Amino acid sequence: MLGVRSLLLLWSLATPCQGLLETVGTLARIDKDELGKAIQNSLVGGPILQNVLGTVTAVNQGLLGSGGLLGGGGLLSYGGVFGVVEELSGLKIEELTLPKVTLKLLPGFGVQVSLHTKVGLHGSGMASRSPLGGLLQLAAEVNVSSRVALGVSSRGTPILILKRCSTLLGHISLLSGLLPAPLFGVVEQTLFKVLPGLLCPVVDSVLGVVNELLGAVLSLVPLGALGSVEFTLATLPLISNQYIELDINPIVKSIAGDIIDFPKPPKPVKVPPKEDHTSQVVVPLYLFNTVFGLLQTNGALDIDITPELVPSNVPLTTKDLAALVPEALGKLPPDQQLLLSLRVKEAPTVMLQNKKATVSIPANIHVLSYLPTGTPEALFELNGVVTLNAQLASSATKLHLSLSLERLSVKLASSFSHSFDASRLEEWLSDVVRAAYVPKLNVDLDGGIPLPKVLNVNFANALLEIIENAVVLTVAS
Repeated sequence: MLGVRSLLLLWSLATPCQGLLETVGTLARIDKDELGKAIQNSLVGGPILQNVLGTVTAVNQGLLGSGGLLGGGGLLSYGGVFGVVEELSGLKIEELTLPKVTLKLLPGFGVQVSLHTKVGLHGSGMASRSPLGGLLQLAAEVNVSSRVALGVSSRGTPILILKRCSTLLGHISLLSGLLPAPLFGVVEQTLFKVLPGLLCPVVDSVLGVVNELLGAVLSLVPLGALGSVEFTLATLPLISNQYIELDINPIVKSIAGDIIDFPKPPKPVKVPPKEDHTSQVVVPLYLFNTVFGLLQTNGALDIDITPELVPSNVPLTTKDLAALVPEALGKLPPDQQLLLSLRVKEAPTVMLQNKKATVSIPANIHVLSYLPTGTPEALFELNGVVTLNAQLASSATKLHLSLSLERLSVKLASSFSHSFDASRLEEWLSDVVRAAYVPKLNVDLDGGIPLPKVLNVNFANALLEIIENAVVLTVAS
């Protein structure tokens, strides 16, 4: 208990983020509307209400039966002050109207959850059929009010903890049958005593469902055949008047389980303010760089380009090369096929700024003569930078990238014949890279960058904004 209390105390002293993401984590701001929908959906889609009804109706004598407050020889039982109380001895709760959920976030504590519902009470058995009016049916309006603290579970996930629960009984309606005023007061007092024990477990069950959704933040998501991203909670959850804020740490691992770690951005990310009734996820530059670093360490950025990999309108022979840099060919015969061996020995650099995303891939390009049945002969080597534009789009749980070539710049590193101006090759090489290399990169990136799973928020129609060193996804609640 001391650990939980200390944890809640530390959490209650925390203040909401002031717009700077100091860590490299993925920031998630979950609007209170999303929490309300999660609670409402848990009531609609799960057996929570049915379980409560099952517990109540499993007692044969009902709430006010021989085993209840009116039985067992008590003051109000048969033979007591009111002999007609026997007529109530089959009253049971047989209907709970789907509660209407209202939420209020409590900065420094958690959430106030209110459920407004109607309870249907029915008399059953011969005891309820009497001169008082036959079958007895009652309906009562009930407000269930609870205070819920937000903390961190032993697994390191955000968790909602029920701290206090009470019920307020509203209007009671007699739908059928007759009930004398003294007995009506007895029923009212009994419901005041009984309903908290019956309906507060509904809140606890709801929180159990919501905590499972919050626990999905702590997950291991595959990155195709390259590795995985593991999300963990980096700091204690924060809460404001409108949203819950989670700083989530993404850890990228290779297929062998090794952590892929790259330098962090030198400056914190300035996160834009969140509008009401929206949720946000901020994907940091670090995660982009780390994913491309994983591609590089796995060799997925390397390629050997042969004439079979390019369309017929993209030349890849010594004849076409001779028209651009004849001095590079030496005594090679014309119409000999070429092989371009592109190798990436350093991690790519991703830039996120000015509403634009670009990827720069440093590459060594070896150009060789190519005979399908012979040994390739090296002609020259180029040092180049492949700069690509990244178009971003989101699905329900991922951020997707589609690359297109912006430019290719090269310099001559070495030649086996004569030196030449390598810039004359840039247009030709751009056509080759655009036809053979860019499609391969897009296939490798097809799986997308995973987003943390928080309350099943769907980011398929999110508004994307590229800010300095991060991408912000905003979705209406």
